[in-house]
Amino acid sequence: MSLIIAYVGKKGCVMVADKRRISYFGDKEDIESLEDKLYSGDLENDEELKKTANLLNVSLKISDKESKIRSLESSLVAEVSTKSTHKAMRKRIYATTNAYQIIELEGSNISNLDKGDSSIIIFGNKITKSLANDFLSKEFKADVSLKYMGDIFTRILSKIHLKTPSIGNEFDVLVKTPKFSKEEAQKYLDDLVKVDIKLLVKFRDKLTQDLFDKSEEIKIASKIINEGYIGVVSKIKNNFIYVKLNYNVQAYNTRWKLLVKPNEEALMFLGEDSIKTHNSNNTQENIVKLGDKILIENEIIVIERNKTPLNCDIILTSV
Repeated sequence: MSLIIAYVGKKGCVMVADKRRISYFGDKEDIESLEDKLYSGDLENDEELKKTANLLNVSLKISDKESKIRSLESSLVAEVSTKSTHKAMRKRIYATTNAYQIIELEGSNISNLDKGDSSIIIFGNKITKSLANDFLSKEFKADVSLKYMGDIFTRILSKIHLKTPSIGNEFDVLVKTPKFSKEEAQKYLDDLVKVDIKLLVKFRDKLTQDLFDKSEEIKIASKIINEGYIGVVSKIKNNFIYVKLNYNVQAYNTRWKLLVKPNEEALMFLGEDSIKTHNSNNTQENIVKLGDKILIENEIIVIERNKTPLNCDIILTSV
């Protein structure tokens, strides 16, 4: 979905990228058919893309707010994702004065590495790369400032946007001008890439753990008890009521941390409204008694004997 143009030279580097992201929702074959039309150049604008998507029963979510390039210390970094039948890959370019490195990643492992000291690099799909090369051959000027070169690249992206909806009309432009010799620049990028990949590994590990934690939360939430017996009153102390949970009931806090295991006591209490539902002479001692069975009825915790509601700050689930 991206088009990124980067220039690396002896004075510094410049990158320009569009900010479009397109998400597809629908049948896999229909999505692939739409992508084929998009990347082959059959669709020339957003209206044609949306019309074709509608004919193929594919829903679209188009955003022009995704940054695809970033500044990292004395370098610029760009990344695009590519998909094949069996794997997902990412392609990155790290650029600074007098040096660039292009790496291909499978997960967080480098599968391919290319280095150079001066070049124009284009990341994009077949149609955008072809158009970018055509425009660059006509408009590129090597003897201009990096800022003006960024203006040229932005103008080229604007023209390409008018010919294909695979890129948007919002762009990022970044420039870096550190002082490096060719040897210093490659050594700098060697060290930078190592550190950045280590951070990527940590990020992927954290993401994996977050996804695991979320899946565990979903599992627990699916076991929330809405109906049935949960235990008996085992102790009454001041305003607090202790309920010994059944062998198959446990309690979590609102952050999904296990607080009370089966056959252990969970803390509950009568609210003032519960007492007021009885006559004014009733006290808590008259409403709840040791051995009273406690159940959940219509998602409300109540004393079975008199249907008086109990309050608690826990989530009750089956084991």
